[in-house]
Amino acid sequence: MSDALLIACPHCHRKNRVPASRLAERGVCGSCKAPLFVARPVALTAATFDAHIGSDLPLVVDFWAPWCGPCRQFAPVFEQAAARLEPQVQLVKVDTEAEPALAQRFAIRSIPTLMIFRQGREVARMSGALPPAQFMQWVQQHLG
Repeated sequence: MSDALLIACPHCHRKNRVPASRLAERGVCGSCKAPLFVARPVALTAATFDAHIGSDLPLVVDFWAPWCGPCRQFAPVFEQAAARLEPQVQLVKVDTEAEPALAQRFAIRSIPTLMIFRQGREVARMSGALPPAQFMQWVQQHLG
């Protein structure tokens, strides 16, 4: 299965091998049997983040906080993007108030901060909320 992708389950966070040719079928986790794609951002913690960042799918991360006005305004944009971009991209959220170690690890200085990772490496970063069209354009630009 040379075209297999490793994808972290949004529920149990275990890695699953999915043939790239069957990605659109939106499979289920081999461990917990829950859907691998949920069409909404997945909330991650310090304990679950590394399982997803090491996935073969590009990962778009929204570092946010509940008290942040721009973060709350951007939340629906991010939610809609998850529904449009899955299963080719996984979108996740990290609450910087609940997960200060992750915010420190990635030197988050302002929120919202958006980051794109490919196989564990940061490929893009932007601070600030974007309108839907600009956000989609930014993601597409950095994913090729």
